[in-house]
Amino acid sequence: MKAPAAARYQAIVRAPTFSIGVRCDEMEIHALDYLKPCAEIAPTNALAAEAVRQLRAYLADADFDFSLPLRPSGTAFQRRVWNEIAAIPKRETRSYGEVAKALHNAPRAVGQACGANPFPLVVPCHRVIAAGGALGGFARNRGDFMLDVKRWLLAHERH
Repeated sequence: MKAPAAARYQAIVRAPTFSIGVRCDEMEIHALDYLKPCAEIAPTNALAAEAVRQLRAYLADADFDFSLPLRPSGTAFQRRVWNEIAAIPKRETRSYGEVAKALHNAPRAVGQACGANPFPLVVPCHRVIAAGGALGGFARNRGDFMLDVKRWLLAHERH
């Protein structure tokens, strides 16, 4: 049985069509999770409060730049992919193939690294799309909920 959201997250922030769970300790963000819409949870520590402040700032203004301390995670390859994704400018997208070409690797491997990204929004994997502009990839494999999140984020950044 899964632990209740309050036990898994140090905060939950509501977004227009989804929620974001914040997992952290006092020093580092461990993960940000997209959640189906649910009740907010007030921050339980200072870093969670700062994460909530920054998430709300981004949700209000897509030009906001995050500055959260992220716990080092992932394989060396995943970190290379996430660094490449983090360099995609706001209001722009790249295909999995374009990211793969820049890293001299395969699009499928890039897609898997996107799916393993523990810090969505901060590392904006929503800016990586399938060839031809389809949303594809991780979002498609997670169903309509994640496609809706990706659509909202891309539209939010276009304004």
